Amino acid sequence: MALKEQLQNDMKAALLGGNRFEADVIRNLKAAILNEEVAKNKRDEGLADAEIERVIAREVKKRRESIALYEQNARQDLADDEKKEVEVLEKYLPEQLSEDDIRTLIDEAIKTLGATDPQMMGQVIGAVKAKAGTSADGAMVARLVKEQLNK
Repeated sequence: MALKEQLQNDMKAALLGGNRFEADVIRNLKAAILNEEVAKNKRDEGLADAEIERVIAREVKKRRESIALYEQNARQDLADDEKKEVEVLEKYLPEQLSEDDIRTLIDEAIKTLGATDPQMMGQVIGAVKAKAGTSADGAMVARLVKEQLNK
């Protein structure tokens, strides 16, 4: 089943089950997907599942940034709401790679590119993200690449 179809079915199930919060999160996600379709001029044919996963990953990233800001400003109530949204959204992403798996991909990319200094950080991150796709958090990849290249 296509991801977009699954979102539609899950939204219907959430509404019928009385889970208004989950339905609202999925509705907002569908709006973000629609915005992306319009921006890429793909309104008629729709986005591929991989493109939808990138939209979901971007939405999760936004929520995580909001969580950090809310926690810095002692607004735990708002941070908790964002965390619940992240839980709903993450159900539609592929399983996330562990730090060890990401480190393995980083080592492979460093060997392949012959990266020896931090100036090649962007190239290494790009290579790792190309292999991992949405199954690796970009911030974690950047942090681990930086650590690896600064050794």
